[in-house]
Amino acid sequence: MATLANAADRDVVSTELFIAAPPARVFQAITDPAQMLRWWGRQDHCRTEECKADLRVGGTWSNRGVKADGTAFRIEGEYLEINPPGLLVHTWRSSSMASVETVVRWELEAQTVHGLYASGPHRAGTGTLVRIRHQGFGANTAAAADHYRGWQQVLGWLRVFLETPAEPPASLRGS
Repeated sequence: MATLANAADRDVVSTELFIAAPPARVFQAITDPAQMLRWWGRQDHCRTEECKADLRVGGTWSNRGVKADGTAFRIEGEYLEINPPGLLVHTWRSSSMASVETVVRWELEAQTVHGLYASGPHRAGTGTLVRIRHQGFGANTAAAADHYRGWQQVLGWLRVFLETPAEPPASLRGS
């Protein structure tokens, strides 16, 4: 479920998505630069080439990459709240909105799952309801709408990364 809420004093983008992975695993994927490089982006859309993170309140993070048309992009911010595995809040400054700083709030809520049918075998256990609230767009409703679409893609990439079984090492695969 996703919503784009526009108010007179601010624009807020909010979205949520269920991912068949426990909150600790989701938190790890959204905060570990090595993992973010593996899932944030696609060649035909935008591809992240560098991720950095100093995961502490007051620490900074950044993603740098290239869009499909060859245009460079950079997104960066500062961590405001960190409460693993359920909460991450950070500022967001992007090269497309250089003069605007917004705030992103990730809430990761554990969900007990019975008979989950994700990619692969039947599973039961703990999944995560991922909620994103991105606020502070001011009167820039076009930027809010762009970010709304962007979060839909980003969460889709995250879901595929976390729900797709990793390929076994060559030594364990048959010939």
